Amino acid sequence: MSLDAVGSEQKTKAEPQPRSVRVVLLALMIAMLLAMLDNMIIGTAMPTIVGELGGLEHLSWVVTAYTLATAASTPIWGKVGDMYGRKKIFLLSIVIFLIGSALSGMAQDMGQLIGFRAVQGLGAGGLMVGVMAIIGDLIPPRERGKYQGMMAGVMALAMIGGPLVGGTITDHLGWRWSFYINLPLGAVALAMIVTVLHLPAVERTKNKIDYLGAALLTVGITSIVLVTTWGGTEYAWSSAVIMELIAIGVVTLVSFVYVQTKAPEPILPLHIFRNRNFSLMQVIGFLTGFVMFGAVLFLPLYQQSVQGASATNSGLLLLPMLLSMMVVSLFAGRVTTNTGKYKIFPIAGGALMVTGLFLLAQMDTGTSRLTSGVYMAVLGAGMGFLMQITMLVAQNSAEPKDMGVASSSTTLFRTLGSSFGVAIMGALFTSKVQEEMAARGGDAVTQQSAQLDAASLAKLPEAAREAYQIAVSSGTHVAFLLAGSVAVIGFVAAFFVKEVPLRGAGPEKADAGGKDASPSGGTKVAQSA
Repeated sequence: MSLDAVGSEQKTKAEPQPRSVRVVLLALMIAMLLAMLDNMIIGTAMPTIVGELGGLEHLSWVVTAYTLATAASTPIWGKVGDMYGRKKIFLLSIVIFLIGSALSGMAQDMGQLIGFRAVQGLGAGGLMVGVMAIIGDLIPPRERGKYQGMMAGVMALAMIGGPLVGGTITDHLGWRWSFYINLPLGAVALAMIVTVLHLPAVERTKNKIDYLGAALLTVGITSIVLVTTWGGTEYAWSSAVIMELIAIGVVTLVSFVYVQTKAPEPILPLHIFRNRNFSLMQVIGFLTGFVMFGAVLFLPLYQQSVQGASATNSGLLLLPMLLSMMVVSLFAGRVTTNTGKYKIFPIAGGALMVTGLFLLAQMDTGTSRLTSGVYMAVLGAGMGFLMQITMLVAQNSAEPKDMGVASSSTTLFRTLGSSFGVAIMGALFTSKVQEEMAARGGDAVTQQSAQLDAASLAKLPEAAREAYQIAVSSGTHVAFLLAGSVAVIGFVAAFFVKEVPLRGAGPEKADAGGKDASPSGGTKVAQSA
């Protein structure tokens, strides 16, 4: 049983995908899980890592190095895959990720761990892009909706299971296995992809990689991520370091745009942004990332600090939101596949996301877990309509030769959105908590940090604890109010989406070349018994 894409001389009918496709999708989901699960697992192991390796002052760089390398490499992986072939570039990214994982597990000091995490992040940048681009190659957009629930389920599994798995591994096997656990999973994914995945050969381009564009984009993205990571924590927002990073980011990104207009083979072809739907999906994806990762950060904090929930099960606290997201994503995918219609989903998703955020902004010290769970489910439903539709429409709006670039751009904008969301919502939250505590005479409690863990909170006098709970409620109120206001932009943008027929639409006959009969083409997967 084999997979053949465009160019097969075998006629292809619109039948269910063969078993071999499902095997490839399983391998892709494992790779996607590796990329998403890593930071969630490592976060739980951090205290143990610091206890053994020391270097507390460099702790944040264990996460920052990974995030920077992932974000900066994402668009480069997408372009290189378009130029030199998706499969081998994807396999290379898995190998680099596994090498980084193995080296991280063997690190003997914090400096080594940070360096090896950067290697791991470099590979992770290609994992998500590779998964999305290969799915875009194998499955026409019209049929892709069937698998949206699978991708949403992987995301939910990573967010819920990450902290639990990380805690269990650290307690019973040691923190090094938080990295080593990637090796068997990655080996399975490698073996399955090498054996079963067959993509058409890519005609080698005579143009060289746009190294200048890649360098400028890397510096620009690095500056942006550092501003959002350091601003308000390591350095004041008005500090010279932050101002310099902002200046560097602006100059390099403007220079990057200019270079892209001149490069024979640009890293990020600007012509794809001329497509209205594609550009709108980047905006909506950015805003979805802004909202989602901010919610994932502040909802467990609120429930632990105000509602007295256990920090150990923090991932489970997000179940209403994640389950709602998964179910709605599956529903939207099925409807898209059956009808070919999708414009209603960004609009409905935007409306639900705005509603959910403004409901969450109303939570106070008297809000029950049931009520907050309902509010989270509304937000999750909104994100479920948006998470996969943004990628689907973006890929449908790009030519097949630009599939990697389309996938990497959408992934990058969502990543940047999450960085801005966490930074801006975090700054507002911290400022509001400290302001409320100062007004109640408890500013000494939060002079080091606006976030106290459950153990520290339990040791506070009752009056100070109540004051802190009120302050956290006020902080989450302004954070979600901001997120809701930002989400309104995405809701408005959704109305401008044009319903362009999805490639590979419905049970139309394919031509002898294996392509969909529609003018826009579309990848079909040849089936054999």
